[in-house]
Amino acid sequence: MNQQSTLHAPSPEAVLSMTRSESGRTFGSFQDLTLSSHFQPIYSLAHSRRVGCEALLRPFDTAGAAVAPLAAFRRSRDFADLQLLDRLARTVHLQNFISLGESDSWLFLNVNAEVFLESGSGEDFFPRLLDTLEFPSHRVVIEVLEQGMTDEIRLREAVRYFRERGFLIALDDFGAGHSNFDRIWTLQPDIVKLDRSMITQAGGNARIRRMMPVMVSLLHEAGSMVLMEGIETASEALIAMDADADFVQGYFFARPQEKLPDRRAARVLFDNLWQDFREVTLPEVNTVRHEIAPYRNAIGYTASLLESGIPLEHAASGFLELPGSERCYLLDKDGRQISENMVNPKHPHVADKRYLPLADASGANWSRRFYFRRALDHPGRVQVTRPYLSVAGANQCITVSIGILLNAELHVLCGDVGWRDRGVVRR
Repeated sequence: MNQQSTLHAPSPEAVLSMTRSESGRTFGSFQDLTLSSHFQPIYSLAHSRRVGCEALLRPFDTAGAAVAPLAAFRRSRDFADLQLLDRLARTVHLQNFISLGESDSWLFLNVNAEVFLESGSGEDFFPRLLDTLEFPSHRVVIEVLEQGMTDEIRLREAVRYFRERGFLIALDDFGAGHSNFDRIWTLQPDIVKLDRSMITQAGGNARIRRMMPVMVSLLHEAGSMVLMEGIETASEALIAMDADADFVQGYFFARPQEKLPDRRAARVLFDNLWQDFREVTLPEVNTVRHEIAPYRNAIGYTASLLESGIPLEHAASGFLELPGSERCYLLDKDGRQISENMVNPKHPHVADKRYLPLADASGANWSRRFYFRRALDHPGRVQVTRPYLSVAGANQCITVSIGILLNAELHVLCGDVGWRDRGVVRR
């Protein structure tokens, strides 16, 4: 490394020691370590292009051997040392990111947990640094480590501090360890980064994979965009696409490196990925639709018979003759079940006798269920749920439902269909 000049970034407590090479790279010095930056691109699935980069610390010792970032931070003797190293790392990242010439993408920055919590007390180092480098705060995403903060009051104050100064907030590693949604409601992060463990589990478990769109949808409703990190294979990328994640990051797209990959390479990768999505994921969806079609048609026919005055026990016979059907029942406009469960005679009334107390659903109120609310909002159109655990039978099922008029009042007709990871349970 050819060191030419020493740079000084503004700091209220210390001068940050940095050097710049002939190539324009900035390096920091901390004890006997030299600090450098690598950047891993973050891509928008919808835009099929890079929209940001996460800065990753790359320390190495006097012999040129790599040192783990956490090991570098463990060398800090006290909080002053820790704060100095954290500030130095952010400054090096910013200098190097600016040198890349990225004019319209975000810079994702990790902040040490202790230093982050102290930010709420009003330290002004980082805003002053950005002013000096003429870099807008709205292009910086501060990553809050979901597992690293225990002082909730100071955490909220620190998040408020950065948000009031124009930064975006990302909650990192969500889904690892003892993650919970309390942080989502409390902090209202702009972006939630789902931990790699979630995409790994989804790849090996169809039930977890089905849950991913539900979790992403819930995070969207909470006001956060969703980034799936740790994507290493094309199949994991397809899971992220199917789950409706906003952003992706991982080795499949690009490894961390000093310079950013050519944007044209990403265009080719995404063209191939969208082609795979159309050829692999969409046919899977169409296969499910094909499996469900007989039940959609049968519940629609049952509804027509009911509206013509045929009693439910006779009107539902066609639906209940289908091999995967379990039960059929009628709800009033308030979601209360006003009929007994009409059950498939070939299907056990309750598959697991431990759940017999739930078998009698007469008078039960299902108004909270999406299949009721959707049917009520779109009368005459059959609605289909995702697989879920049936309280009535304590097994996985899907529900087809339809809003109908009986005696000039809106009702909802429902039919449950047994479901396993591979589709309809055919007995």
